[in-house]
Amino acid sequence: MVRNFIIVSYDISDNKRRTKIHKALKAYGDWVQYSIFECNLTKTEYAKLRSRLDPLIDMDEDNIRFYFVCEGCKSKVERTGGHIPRDDGMFFI
Repeated sequence: MVRNFIIVSYDISDNKRRTKIHKALKAYGDWVQYSIFECNLTKTEYAKLRSRLDPLIDMDEDNIRFYFVCEGCKSKVERTGGHIPRDDGMFFI
């Protein structure tokens, strides 16, 4: 089963929609920065994720990007500083 390494970033202005997007992405990948997930997905899983996200966004205001990273490039990903965010539940005030 072939899996694709996909980086998903999102810019969602509405707190309620952003929380729903975050929860949906948590089911498919690892939260690595506040609006970035890393996912290893099959084509079927990717299709399911897209079908789950599409109804949640406002096409005029929201932006979700999917970056497909090849195996060679994946090994070149570097991380420095900071910490991986801890998700104890999303709370927006």
